[in-house]
Amino acid sequence: MNQQLLSTIAFLGGVCLAIQSGFSTQLGSLLKKPILASMATYTSGALFALIFVLLFSKDTLNLQSEKQVPTHLWVIGGLFSITGITLYYFTIPKLGIAKMMSLGLCGQLIFSVIAGHFGWFNLPLEPISTKKMIGATAMIIGIIFINSK
Repeated sequence: MNQQLLSTIAFLGGVCLAIQSGFSTQLGSLLKKPILASMATYTSGALFALIFVLLFSKDTLNLQSEKQVPTHLWVIGGLFSITGITLYYFTIPKLGIAKMMSLGLCGQLIFSVIAGHFGWFNLPLEPISTKKMIGATAMIIGIIFINSK
């Protein structure tokens, strides 16, 4: 796939997450329990993921390769995901969606630049460069503008 198409897909992924956060925040506010909204999101997400696997997966399950995956990799992503999403649902009604998303994206960006620099999670090394530092600084300045009155 070309870079422009991949960038568009990534952008649309972010739009989907913002929309999902808005709807699930409404659910959490109505229930007065953000963790229940997270449970509903992940339950329905698991159902949709199963449907997508059944519809779009060309390969059959390979139990040998699944058994070679360390146990913690099957669950730790879910732990961090449910924690992050629940924190989103908790803070959106208090901060507003633009402020929360800008701060959340800032956390993601800063952590991802550091993780890429050190190659954490078995990711390719992406050393911190001057351009990356300028970009991160520009985003932080943008977040300050978004969050100021």
